[in-house]
Amino acid sequence: MIIWNPWHGCNKVSEGCEHCYMYFLDSKRGIDTSKVFRTRQFNMPLQRIRNGNYKLPSGMSLYVGLSTDFFVEAADCWREEAWKIIRKRSDIVFRLLTKRAHRIVSCLPADWGEGYENVLLSVTCENQKRADERLPVLLNIPAKHKGFMSAPLIGAIDVEKYLQSNQIEEVLCGGENYDGSRPCHYDWVKSLSDQCRRYNVTFDFIETGSIFVKDGHTYHIPDKRTQSLQAFKSGLSFKGKEMNFKLFSADNVLFDNNSMPAPFFRDHCHTCGSKMTCNGCSNCKACDK
Repeated sequence: MIIWNPWHGCNKVSEGCEHCYMYFLDSKRGIDTSKVFRTRQFNMPLQRIRNGNYKLPSGMSLYVGLSTDFFVEAADCWREEAWKIIRKRSDIVFRLLTKRAHRIVSCLPADWGEGYENVLLSVTCENQKRADERLPVLLNIPAKHKGFMSAPLIGAIDVEKYLQSNQIEEVLCGGENYDGSRPCHYDWVKSLSDQCRRYNVTFDFIETGSIFVKDGHTYHIPDKRTQSLQAFKSGLSFKGKEMNFKLFSADNVLFDNNSMPAPFFRDHCHTCGSKMTCNGCSNCKACDK
């Protein structure tokens, strides 16, 4: 997966943060995750190759801030510059994710209007409490594209009344990993999948998490490749209605189509739980381990 982390670090704000994977991974490297800093990746979307073309090709989608929260308070001094990059790269999709739904409106750029055509605005809903807290806020914000992620999913959630709005276009779901993982239940995932199917909303079950409960049995699955494979085999993922991003080239020409087929490098990419919403293998080989 190809990710843009303009800054790194975050502060815990809800139950889903309790066993944050970044806190665990950073602790192995001696990094204090609570200290937010601007990264060397900040200008990544603007980087070019020798022939002058952008390194990140037109038509791709880019996951933003998976080692942070795009709306974290400590990044307020850098966010306007990040918005300028997003505006300039109107030829690619930026997928923003936050647990700070209450901060979104105050952090939007002055020219946001009804939303940028190339931005998918998503919130995290790890349980019913956070779904009921964050989804109403998201639905009241003008945006061209909206979604949410239930990862780590730590409880059953009923989101039918939010899906009925016809504003949610994509839902991603997964279990918890690393230190202190809490169990993810098949029934919770199945229920969320069924709700999305009823409203033709794309649902992607990306991984089981390291503790998965199904039919009364608890499975310990430390290997993330196996987690992803089992999620794929479950058949719970569902391709709903297409998201029609309007992407524009540098000379303001509208693209005929707005999505690029993901380049797969590993054989097991084709049986990966993230395959449906993956933005392309980075060929880092981490999943081969």
